[in-house]
This record gives sequence, structure tokens and C-alpha cells, in this order.
Amino acid sequence: MTGRVTLVGGGPGAIDLLTVRAVRALASADVILHDRLAPTEQLSQWAPQAQFFDVGKRPGHHRVTQESIHQMMLSAAREGNHVVRLKGGDPFVLGRGCEEVAACREAGIPVTVVPGITSAISVPAAAGVPVTARGVSKAFTVISGHDPLSEDELRGLVSLGGTVVILMGVGTMGHTIESLQRLGLPTQTPVCLVEKGYSPQQRILIAPAQRILEVAAQAKVRSPAVMVIGDVVHLAADADDVGRSVLDTSTMPALQRAEEIQLIRSMVGALA
Repeated sequence: MTGRVTLVGGGPGAIDLLTVRAVRALASADVILHDRLAPTEQLSQWAPQAQFFDVGKRPGHHRVTQESIHQMMLSAAREGNHVVRLKGGDPFVLGRGCEEVAACREAGIPVTVVPGITSAISVPAAAGVPVTARGVSKAFTVISGHDPLSEDELRGLVSLGGTVVILMGVGTMGHTIESLQRLGLPTQTPVCLVEKGYSPQQRILIAPAQRILEVAAQAKVRSPAVMVIGDVVHLAADADDVGRSVLDTSTMPALQRAEEIQLIRSMVGALA
């Protein structure tokens, strides 16, 4: 008996930013393999029947290798389980979703993908920063800062213009900002850092390129953080107003959290 695998994009972390299809997949899961940045606080309520395995990677520490994740996922599916691979953001945006889909296909395991709201767009929005805006920026580039960018990549970002959104870039931020300025990025270009977007610990830092490293060092910015470079940062909402429209159940009273969970359960029941 062969099961199936569903790759689920969990969005930027707030549970109300999960899609309906994602909630439905979790409700039918037998096994859930989740990442560090996936929304996991209410997993036991969403999927009380499932087994949970934390396979998340942390900066500089991959206690579960990607190959091991593949093996866990495939082994559980071969036992007839519905395996949900719960990831932060969207599975196909700077993640390894394509590798996991390929592993399933090679093994003959049915696999589907549930898209998620990518942090590349949603986390800047939490700071009131649009990645495009008429008359300001008509394009945006999403790039991984996990490894230092090459000279050609950095030069291309400067020449392309528009908005640059960098994910996983805290560790290489110094190299990125200094190199971009050396290659022609105006020193007064505004930069926004959104740390721990959509969490109670969310912080927003804004400074010109020539000062952002100093500001980030003083604030001791840590991963996860999304960096936005470009004139759209001038459109950022006032920090006091940021996030008021975002429902964050981690800060709700217990009764209100229970009501939100019941709403999700009711929604799942209606969709079953």
C-alpha cells in the first residue's frame, strides 16, 4: 500500500495566512515533517491524528540532512501514510521543494504541491513596503543571500534597478551592502530590514544603504530577516501602525485562540 506526499507552503508564520487548501491537507495528514519557519504552534490542534517531526534547518546547523528528509518522507509514504511536508513561505521560492518533488517522482510516490504566501512579498508588506509601486518601481528581484553573491550577480542587481528583496541574507549582509555600493548603488538608497516578520518579536529597521549595517549591528539583527533595497522603502507604513491588520493568534487571549482554532476546524469540516 502506497501513500502520498503533499508539499505545503505555510506562509510567513501567521496562522490566518495559511491557505484553505493548506489547512485541509494538514487535517488529513498522518505524518507531518515541518521546517523551522513553518507555522507549527497549533499543529496538535490542526492535525491531532498526525505524527510530527521537526526537520528544520538552522543557520550553520543542519541536524537533519536533505537526503535524510527525503528518506523519512518516502519511507512514511511507502507505509501508506499521507505525508505533509510543511514548509515556511512557498515550497518553490528559495526552498528545496523542487528537490523533494523530484525525489517523490523518482520513487513513484504521488506528490502534490500547495502553494504558500512567500515571505519575499508578505514580510515587506508587514512593514508597509510594496515590492512594486507605480512611478517608483516596476520590477522586483528576489535573491538568496545564503551564500555571498558574486561580482556579476551584484553588478546585475545594480544595473537592473527596481526593488531587490534578499532572503536568508543576514550572515552575508555586510558583503552585500558594501559591494552594492562599491558597484554603483547610491549610498542614500533606502534599505528596510524586517526581522521575524508576522511574529510578536517582529522588528522593522530602515536606514540608507550607507548606514544600514551600523543600524543592524546596534540592533543585533538575527535571522530570519528579509531585506528590501530600493525606493519603495520610502513608502513604508509608520512603525506604530504596522501589522494592525494582521491576525496573530500567539498574542491572543486563550479564549480567542480557541475560537480561531475552532473556526479552522469548522472550515476543514465544511471542505471535507
